[in-house]
Amino acid sequence: MTETEIRKGLAGVVADTTAVSKVNAETNSLLYRGYPVQELAAKCSPEEVALLLWTGELPSEEELADFKKRERANRALTPELKKIVDALPTDCHPMDVCRTAASVIGAQHPDAEDSSPEAELRKAQELFAVMPAVVCYDQRRRRGEELIEPRDDLDYSENFLWMAFGEEAAPEVVDAFRVSIILYSEHSFNASTFTGRVITSTLADLHSAVVGAIGALKGPLHGGANEAVMHTFEELGIRKDESAEDAEKRAKEWMDKALAEKKKVMGFGHRVYKHGDSRVPTMQDALFRMLDYYDRPEILGLYNGLAKSMDEAKSIKPNLDYPAGPTYWLMGFDIPTFTPIFVCARITGWTAHIMEQRASNSLIRPLSEYDGPEERHLD
Repeated sequence: MTETEIRKGLAGVVADTTAVSKVNAETNSLLYRGYPVQELAAKCSPEEVALLLWTGELPSEEELADFKKRERANRALTPELKKIVDALPTDCHPMDVCRTAASVIGAQHPDAEDSSPEAELRKAQELFAVMPAVVCYDQRRRRGEELIEPRDDLDYSENFLWMAFGEEAAPEVVDAFRVSIILYSEHSFNASTFTGRVITSTLADLHSAVVGAIGALKGPLHGGANEAVMHTFEELGIRKDESAEDAEKRAKEWMDKALAEKKKVMGFGHRVYKHGDSRVPTMQDALFRMLDYYDRPEILGLYNGLAKSMDEAKSIKPNLDYPAGPTYWLMGFDIPTFTPIFVCARITGWTAHIMEQRASNSLIRPLSEYDGPEERHLD
């Protein structure tokens, strides 16, 4: 009898085909529908990238204008959704609020059980439009601040920052935020996307699949890593008047000690990439622009010190969460809000996969190898 090969974590298992994205090993590039993400981040808006992921092609000017009009019309929280968010405790994790909000939006949607391609796309676009309001209001209510209504004269990134902080962000900040949203939008069969596809394979509705994906993203081994990066910086101690050189020295000493103690440090390594996360250079450039804009050389020192020490000791390079965490922190977002921002971005990728799964569906139901007691009986 041949021994069954167990692939823990489904490592190396190809579960299905997808046309949404891939990592091109030859160029070490993450491709969205064939386009390198670094090119999209350089030239496109989140709205354009969302339409690319959903439809397979970049939109025409007319298609983009039509989508922007619909997206801006669906940004505001309904009174019912705001009431439910207000009912949640302010000491729960913000990801719990995202998960609950997605479920409520689904329960209230008039087309909740309509799984036609037209209805699925409409629901995906409405989730993309309203989730930033959920995330921004949740951060504000935890601070004791009032809701800020969305503005229809601002683009997606400008409006997101407006709802979060109540003032128009500088163009440099808007651009760095735009880049982060595009880089976080999609990443093939990651844990949360695969969760969404599994749920969809049962013929459950789109919102149920998104709720499950949010639950998977909450875990620190997946979406929570950007939060963990800033907790590491806080553990090191952020000293505003410290030079970059001194901060880098302290960071290297901290990392050397952490690695010697076999401590897990988040923000490094990725199962898919063999030569470093292809998204990091683009996000790192955005971070460095923010460090210059806010004049925070000590953050640069901590960032470089940790990364250099990890590379020298383990030859492990940063993943996207490593530069994204301090970028959001510099903008003024609370650390627990980092992963909910990830949710807002990844809604496009999740729902693109949900629609792809439904279009050519097969129930996802793997086997397992039993290793419990042999058959036994009650006396």
